[in-house]
Amino acid sequence: MIWRHAQTTLVLGAALILSACGFHLRGTGDVSVSDEWRTMHMVSNNPNSEFSREIKTRFAANGVEWQEDKSQANYQLVLGPERFSQRNLSLNAEARAAEFELTMRSTFSVRDQNGREIMPDTTGSVVKQMENDPRNVVGKAEEIRILKSEMRGELAQQILRRIAFFAASQDS
Repeated sequence: MIWRHAQTTLVLGAALILSACGFHLRGTGDVSVSDEWRTMHMVSNNPNSEFSREIKTRFAANGVEWQEDKSQANYQLVLGPERFSQRNLSLNAEARAAEFELTMRSTFSVRDQNGREIMPDTTGSVVKQMENDPRNVVGKAEEIRILKSEMRGELAQQILRRIAFFAASQDS
């Protein structure tokens, strides 16, 4: 009986501590897109790129149906290319990069069914920092690859949130 009471107290205490520090699980971040904005067509220079696929996946997870024929879509997402850059933030004692700043950007706009631009060119960007170990080049290259994939997902989510916010402001 005492053991069960101690377990319950421990679980409740852990839940209170986690909720007090602001912890929350990360997910797709359920973004609500109004019904009118649920059919879209993507215009992209490279529709089969990882970035375009990530955009389609994130939007589809939030109820957007992608149309191959732009005449069947209410809106067109005009997606610019993903641009990735890396710069040195600091140097170590041997004058080698100790930290990098990784930046991923893309410009996008939204047009209506008639091709009129209703959301002007907007740039989304994600910035991350990472430490560098010049002795572990292969490991750091893999870390950069993983970070690029995470950044691509964050950028796609950012674009979704911006469009959802714009759509909500147009509806009201």
